[in-house]
Amino acid sequence: MRFRHPDGSTVHLAYCTNVHPAETLEGVLAQLRDHCEPVRRRLGRDRLGIGLWLAKDAAQALVTDPSALRGLRTELDRRGLEVVTLNGFPYEGFGAEEVKYRVYKPDWADPERLDHTTALARVLAGLLPDDVTDGTISTLPLAWRTAYDDDRADTARTALRTLAERLDAIEELTGRSIRVGLEPEPGCVVETTRDAIAPLTAIGHDRIGICVDTCHLATSFEDPHAAFDALTEARLRVVKSQLSAALHAEHPHLPEVREALAAFAEPRFLHQTRTATAAGLRATDDLDEALAGHALPDASPWRAHFHVPLHAAPAAPLTSTLPVLKSTLTRLVGGPAPLTRHLEVETYTWQALPPESRPKSRTQLAEGIAAELTLARDLLTDLGLKELP
Repeated sequence: MRFRHPDGSTVHLAYCTNVHPAETLEGVLAQLRDHCEPVRRRLGRDRLGIGLWLAKDAAQALVTDPSALRGLRTELDRRGLEVVTLNGFPYEGFGAEEVKYRVYKPDWADPERLDHTTALARVLAGLLPDDVTDGTISTLPLAWRTAYDDDRADTARTALRTLAERLDAIEELTGRSIRVGLEPEPGCVVETTRDAIAPLTAIGHDRIGICVDTCHLATSFEDPHAAFDALTEARLRVVKSQLSAALHAEHPHLPEVREALAAFAEPRFLHQTRTATAAGLRATDDLDEALAGHALPDASPWRAHFHVPLHAAPAAPLTSTLPVLKSTLTRLVGGPAPLTRHLEVETYTWQALPPESRPKSRTQLAEGIAAELTLARDLLTDLGLKELP
């Protein structure tokens, strides 16, 4: 979906396909047929943007076989789909029964991460629509915080500088400009937007910026306006933004609230949980840890890294951080010029929701994704953007 900003530029809205896990190119092609095109049809649009997640094997198949890449591009066109952004965070296995800490490997100190992201950039340059010259990729925020020492930090910085040089070369060769954004996430070396400033400044290249995920921003209790003020002062680029909402519990000391939260403590994904206290942010790596005993103070609200559907807040006594998303979006695209032109709805946890809230069929999932995109569209038009055909 495309929108005209009042300054005349085009803002792209997509949804991320990591909600439909696939490890192979064949699986990706099936996603387009079984999920992405039905969402587009449900929205009644001739064209729909998707933020592709390409696992290692799928990316390698595309980067090593030009005919496969042309075939994917043809299939996208045939189904009324377009790609301007990729989710390069998960490397493989995102559809496994247990993902948890595995999603943070390999990190930016491992050569596989550089190789994979380079492959994604080359693929994206070949998938961009004919009238689009700029593409973006979101990636791991350096590493999970443990076992990350000065040596690994130096290696990661060198890898990202090398990536920037390769992105320069891709533009020289293809005329397509690809940028990569570190995506701050709770528990990682770069947990917050402020944490991103020092490493991005040290890398010192315009190709490498930040991807702001509004669920992660909210989970860490960041104020959107303060975050963007700091990024602007540091002259760091917001490469893209993922529109998502976290789980919010206003009164976590109440038994009924803890019972409601327990329904979201599931074995597949990590649900980092945070609370803001007078002494600073207190944290656990997962929701079940927060609920066990007194691991997390419960005198003030909790937020958990659980991407809940944008259009459907959890049942009381829980809610979502949709207000943080709205505030962030106002700052991102509500000003005289957009801070980023690539927006991506990223609710990958549909099948991890409590059983009564999970979609029971492909049709129900398509309806839910379409409803999220409709909400995002309405927020954009309320900010003065005009939806394009």
